[in-house]
Amino acid sequence: MLPITWPQVTAENLHFFLPKTYIFKLPLTLSSTQVLFIAGNHDMIRNVTYDQLENGHWPGYLNNHYFDIPETNYRIIGLNGWYDYSFAKNTGKTEAQFHQWKMAYWIDSLIKQPMSDPQREGIVIDELKKQLEMAQKAQKRVVLMTHFVPNQLFIRYTGDNRFWNMANAMLGSVKVGQLIDEYAVPIVIFGHIHDHMNPRKIGNTWYYNGAVGYHNHHHNEWQTNTFYSEWLKQLKTIQLF
Repeated sequence: MLPITWPQVTAENLHFFLPKTYIFKLPLTLSSTQVLFIAGNHDMIRNVTYDQLENGHWPGYLNNHYFDIPETNYRIIGLNGWYDYSFAKNTGKTEAQFHQWKMAYWIDSLIKQPMSDPQREGIVIDELKKQLEMAQKAQKRVVLMTHFVPNQLFIRYTGDNRFWNMANAMLGSVKVGQLIDEYAVPIVIFGHIHDHMNPRKIGNTWYYNGAVGYHNHHHNEWQTNTFYSEWLKQLKTIQLF
């Protein structure tokens, strides 16, 4: 087994450079394993454009693409995802107010995009529907791999509209969950929230969250002492057949 060695990390090569490098080197240690990935919001901050995220063809990059698992009827669909503020309708805020809050307090203010958040999520929803339609016509059972929260039942609401309920606006869209239900997607893998949750079945769908979470001098969400042990703890094995 070959060790994974990281390149020197500088301010210029942070963010999207790192997951690409990791995905490139991981198969070297797992020669019989297909490694696939999508981008989360932290991956989108530097060194990648919106068009590259939407249309990239890096090895293993699955956004807006699919991978059929050989000798099965399962298809993995990749979707980075985004948000349209619909998880935070309870606040009564307008689209302009959500955008203003995001630009002042949220990490995604650093991500450049050529349209509004609801418009961006509209493109995501259209692509997801197209992929699910193709899978249905091909009689494929779908494993949906996305970053943002795919079901509103995972959203935590509080009595504080100043921060947490506003942050919910940037977690995903109710429309994704509606499509998952409409097409009876059996398995969904997602991240973005760091709750270290067990697999959960909602309706006809099993949801798996594998987020490792933050570990820095500001915030520690790990339950172990090293990245490897935390990653291993959060690793999910899904038995398909």
